[in-house]
Amino acid sequence: MNRTIDWNEILQLVFNATGETLYMVLLAGLFTLLIGLPLGVLLFISRSGGIYPMPQLHKSLGGLVNLGRSLPFVVMLIALIPLTRLIVGTTLGSTAAVVPITIGAFPFFARIVENALDEVDKGRIEAILAMGGDLRDVIFKVLLPEALPALVAGVTLTLVMLIGFSSMAGVIGGGGLGDLAIRYGYQRFNNQVMVVTVIVLVVLVQSVQSLGDRMVRSLAHRR
Repeated sequence: MNRTIDWNEILQLVFNATGETLYMVLLAGLFTLLIGLPLGVLLFISRSGGIYPMPQLHKSLGGLVNLGRSLPFVVMLIALIPLTRLIVGTTLGSTAAVVPITIGAFPFFARIVENALDEVDKGRIEAILAMGGDLRDVIFKVLLPEALPALVAGVTLTLVMLIGFSSMAGVIGGGGLGDLAIRYGYQRFNNQVMVVTVIVLVVLVQSVQSLGDRMVRSLAHRR
């Protein structure tokens, strides 16, 4: 039997869940950037024929990244429950959900970084090295500045993916809009909650994508 919920209650539930979703996405996004950016740089410079070839390290890191990208996120959510409990002390709530969301996202972002750096003009790299520049100069004066538009586009794509991940985290009680849709929409057969939740998720994705696209166009124009 359907339970009637007034719109004030629905909007309050959605408002709280949206705040939890933004918390998860922003915190996981920060950790994904901190882990994925240096990992992507390392993948790029350590490849055979790269700036600082380390074939064994590149192979190991590449295998780790490929493993992380190959696992379905729902499976990863469940598999990482012991690690999440070890790090956070619980497996429930928005903070706990940040752990599997980050682990699921940083391999993807690392590959984006590697591909973005691969588009940088090799002549600029050679010019810096010819002038006596070291690896640090190549990374911070050529690779990252030149690849900035592509990196921003990658960050945008990753944030959109994180919104989806945060919704799936509701399966294990991760909070946010996904948890709201499951507990108040699906389990209680409340179509109003489901519809409003979907609308808010669409608005979040469109907002992030639009902002990211504008930033990419602005950076490309400056170049």
